[in-house]
Amino acid sequence: MHKYCIGIALILLGLSGCGGSDRAEQVDVYAAASLAEVLPGISSEARYSFAGSDELAAQIREGAPADVYAAASSRYPQQLFEEKLVEEPVTFASNRLVIIVPRSNPAAIESPDDLIRSGTRLVLAAEGVPVGDYSRDALGTLGLSAALENVVSNEDDVKGVSGKVALGEADAGIVYTTDAVPLGDDVLVLELPDPAQPTIEYQAAIVAESDNRDAAAAFVRRLLSGEGRNALERAGFVAP
Repeated sequence: MHKYCIGIALILLGLSGCGGSDRAEQVDVYAAASLAEVLPGISSEARYSFAGSDELAAQIREGAPADVYAAASSRYPQQLFEEKLVEEPVTFASNRLVIIVPRSNPAAIESPDDLIRSGTRLVLAAEGVPVGDYSRDALGTLGLSAALENVVSNEDDVKGVSGKVALGEADAGIVYTTDAVPLGDDVLVLELPDPAQPTIEYQAAIVAESDNRDAAAAFVRRLLSGEGRNALERAGFVAP
């Protein structure tokens, strides 16, 4: 009986060791909120943390256990690269901005010019969040910076903007095309003209302190592969 118990214990220890190895190979991806619908379809095995790119960069600086950082802007990956916190970033996608309004369109928003109308409740992502900075750049290019006086909420990420508009808590918001698509009939989408579209670069990088560098590199390769590119384009992203 004693030998039998020892044998079972050794088997259990062996299984425990195998389980720990599997967990070590699971890649932790810190990714922009706008990637929440598409990345799990590209790699279902990864663990994801979705938030604003600026917030995720701050977490990585504080030592968060990320293996891959995927941002909706080149700004933060490049900063982290200069700080030697990530390996050299690669651009894997682009995007476009659109205006969304609730389906009922209570403020009768029909063009970007209507965003400066007095009383319009505009919601944007906060400054520092890539889509928030892109939105402000677009409004400035259109000569509509006065619309910033109508901002009633600055959200932590693009999902906060799209959610408030879909629920009718704002008259309009500016989001990525890829975040308007999942809202379906809950919103109306107004295009921004090409001259107002900022240069949007989604960049990914392997975190320098990653314990799973092989798995992280495999994730980035899949992101850049034909399969990854097709998945991104089906979700509405633009090839870089």
